[in-house]
Amino acid sequence: MSYISAELLIHAYAQGIFPMAEKAASTDVYWVDPERRGIIPLDQFHLSRSLARKIRKQPFDIRFDTAFIKVIEGCAATLAVKGREETWINDQIIALYAQLFDEGYVHTVECWRDDQLVGGLYGVSLGGAFCGESMFHTVTDASKVALAYLVARLKAGGYSLLDTQFITPHLSQFGALEIPRHDYKLRLQNALETEGDFYSLAVDSAPETILQLLTQTS
Repeated sequence: MSYISAELLIHAYAQGIFPMAEKAASTDVYWVDPERRGIIPLDQFHLSRSLARKIRKQPFDIRFDTAFIKVIEGCAATLAVKGREETWINDQIIALYAQLFDEGYVHTVECWRDDQLVGGLYGVSLGGAFCGESMFHTVTDASKVALAYLVARLKAGGYSLLDTQFITPHLSQFGALEIPRHDYKLRLQNALETEGDFYSLAVDSAPETILQLLTQTS
């Protein structure tokens, strides 16, 4: 396909479908609807002792939705050198998600140090579902901390689904698992019947608040 609109993209997410590009230089994107889908059950997030210690030490300034283009470019640069010969984030993907960011559908979690972005993630928020797209880090553990802050924020905001699309060894350590496409779409439809609030948790929440949310079970 040569062109898709932001409106069509949101409709696709509501059906459990997402786009990818073959490589950064591609002018087209294609739809993906995996037979098995990765998720992180929010009430089963695995918080290691080392990550808990890292969060308590507050090594990063955590910000939200302040630097979308820097985050997605960081993700694209990381994907280009780790695990793939080419990133799946091309110019059309960046433009589409930038528009969704402006419309409030896309959010970022960012780790800053000395006013430099050193890690983060972005994803699509739709109802009570958050579809994680990609993450990156240039400083050790920055992406892990970003994911932890995301999970805490989703739990506080009443979300019920964190979609990771696929499973990687990195995500597996946090409790990510694969479920059949049919099961995922049932969970997605249930999540879309609610409305998550990405900003219900204070931006400057203390580390102990984050840790409490991460270890809280329903």
